[in-house]
Amino acid sequence: MAKFVLAGKANCPYYAKAELLADYLQASLPDFRVHKILQHPDKWERYYGITSVMLDEEMLDIADENLKTYIEIEKEEEEIKSLVKPLQIWITSASSPVCYQLIPLLANGEVFGMTTDISIHLFDTDKFKEVLSGIVMEAEDMAFPLLCSISEHTEIHEAFVQADIVIVLDDVLLNHEVQSLENYIRKVSDICQVYAPLIEKNAKSEVRVISSGKNFVNLKAMLIMTYGPSIKPENVIAVATSWESVAKAMLARKLNMNAAGVKDVIVWGNITGRNYIDLSHAKLYGYDCAIWGPADFPRPLLNMIHDSEWVHSELQSAESSLSSQVNHCVGMLPAHAVATVLRYWYHGSPPGEVVSVGVLTTGQFCVPEGIVFSMPVRFQNGNWEVMTELEINETTQEILGCLAHELIQEKQIALKETEEMHHY
Repeated sequence: MAKFVLAGKANCPYYAKAELLADYLQASLPDFRVHKILQHPDKWERYYGITSVMLDEEMLDIADENLKTYIEIEKEEEEIKSLVKPLQIWITSASSPVCYQLIPLLANGEVFGMTTDISIHLFDTDKFKEVLSGIVMEAEDMAFPLLCSISEHTEIHEAFVQADIVIVLDDVLLNHEVQSLENYIRKVSDICQVYAPLIEKNAKSEVRVISSGKNFVNLKAMLIMTYGPSIKPENVIAVATSWESVAKAMLARKLNMNAAGVKDVIVWGNITGRNYIDLSHAKLYGYDCAIWGPADFPRPLLNMIHDSEWVHSELQSAESSLSSQVNHCVGMLPAHAVATVLRYWYHGSPPGEVVSVGVLTTGQFCVPEGIVFSMPVRFQNGNWEVMTELEINETTQEILGCLAHELIQEKQIALKETEEMHHY
């Protein structure tokens, strides 16, 4: 089959004459096909520097008709594009490995749905501009069908414009031999004092903010609410899913089962600080043991682990190794955690399943008000609610009071209400 590509500017009489010939050949020859490429006259001359000399009246009429048709098609395409309003997603510290792993998860349709278009905006400091350019180019090359656009930004005043979602990945690199914990907390406060007013000013009124990273995740969420008072507190959460996932995997290895069958492990407290892995509500699905039941039949986890010493001592001491795993991951685990929380936020969490996230306290479980504290929630209809119906024992309640103290101390130092941490 012969193929003929015809290119030219929309009002060119020469193009019109060639078009007449091409149409005649396509109609006369069964194996002859024509592909026509039209460009606006201004664009054609700007790139190619070619002008046309008008010939006979027929060519002029066809050229005029081509131009009118081209302009009408362009206008129609622009109108269609204007109807598409993609979700505007901003990611801070976008040069990090977490962002690199997160982009495909956001763009493949599994988080927001296969009918929701997105635009991703990568924000970082100017020294990472080249890294951001590389990420943008690679994401564009992958041609995700739902990714309308991806862009890089290094100017602070550009940050969060029309944002529907802000994902805060910023981490302060901790080196306690160089600086005190209090100084690092003040650095986090300085970052949030810049971000929060910009989110208020530039983002949409219903913007959702996710705090993630390796340190001070709860504090960042709390400070964004504090320094951005018009940002709705229910629209700011801190991600604890990484801790959940690592704890479930550790338990699954102990029980020699698939980690996907471990449910309702609760992470309480300071997600990237002192926290408590609570197994009192944890359940097992699909566990191979003497008791058989349908796939949706749960078994209490503590009843299946007969080594109580391991539960009460080894798991607690293993929290330091959990911290090490979370902090030394290269990006896949926290990226998956952010994507999972976003999917739940927009489409709901599995019915009856517990999800741990850091939210602003209002007295739930007797935890003091005004701090961001990780606790069990459910997502439904685009919102979340704390699962206050869950019962906790006196020992857990005492632990929660201890964990809250650390977060209160961080808040007081960040807001310059005190100078030093006073341990509980």
